[in-house]
Amino acid sequence: MAKEIYVKKARIIGTGSYLPEKVLNNFDLEKMVDTTNDWILARTGIEERRIAADNESTSDLATKAAQRALEMAGVTPEEIDLIVMGTITGDYPWPATACIVQNNLGAKNAYAYDLSAACSGFVYALSSASDFLLAGRGKKALVIGAETLSRIVDWTDRNTCVLFGDGAGAVVLEAQEGESGILSCHMHSDGSYLDLLYQPGFGSKNPVSVQGIEDRSSFLKMQGNEVFKVAVRSLTEVSHEALKANDIKVKDLSLFIPHQANRRILEATAKRLKLQDEQCYINVNKYGNTSGATIPVAMDEAYRQGLLKEGGLVLLSAFGGGFTWGSVLLRW
Repeated sequence: MAKEIYVKKARIIGTGSYLPEKVLNNFDLEKMVDTTNDWILARTGIEERRIAADNESTSDLATKAAQRALEMAGVTPEEIDLIVMGTITGDYPWPATACIVQNNLGAKNAYAYDLSAACSGFVYALSSASDFLLAGRGKKALVIGAETLSRIVDWTDRNTCVLFGDGAGAVVLEAQEGESGILSCHMHSDGSYLDLLYQPGFGSKNPVSVQGIEDRSSFLKMQGNEVFKVAVRSLTEVSHEALKANDIKVKDLSLFIPHQANRRILEATAKRLKLQDEQCYINVNKYGNTSGATIPVAMDEAYRQGLLKEGGLVLLSAFGGGFTWGSVLLRW
């Protein structure tokens, strides 16, 4: 009998996450801004979110998540060849926060860089790392999504501050032969939507100034209703794209892990995809929108809860500022 030949794939062999200890619930927000628990729940489905301590930065959150992923994978930091980190709230404008994480971990053999795609950052980073491994540019990669959005949220703006939180998630990827691993990645962007979701300052276009500080330009700006419409459409389309590319039916999916933006977006997308409740993993109620961290945090939780089983088909879909959106289909 002929031996079955497998094509190499980038396979997730370990997951990890870290959420700061401080919990900020909706009743706390009632004391900070003109809002109510009922208003937040009805529009977002969020009950609470985590906030980084004053002495915690994005690299601290990322390092802890990465350590947990490495521990699960049984991989030492020295075995990692590549670190890709999706973030828009790095410790500094430069150097890359991934380099700080590399040093924290002692991953002395890895090359490291950040990737900026807002809430799509993790799926973009996962796609990038997979391509590097399959091209022979390493055997093992660490992919991280980490954010401290509390540092760029305007806590006087009730329309945005209720949505976001801090956190980090990570996975260890290894190039392996077999049926399991990433089956395909699908990435898109459209810069014409810039003004609907972005951070005006302080980059080269709007450098630091007294006027910019007074205008609160360093905080993120969002036009929620417009973002909602494009997000639902894009998440639905890019999910169908991944399924079609692999000739997979929706009913065959073991789990759909979308970017946890808010419950209304997730429910609208799931309805359009005709997914059953048990096929969708949702934890936005506990953590809010942690941008590039939402998917790896949810994936780590789902795996540790026994919801991700070997051979199961898992679909990851994300949407973020830029606009960027993407999907990754994998067999666990």
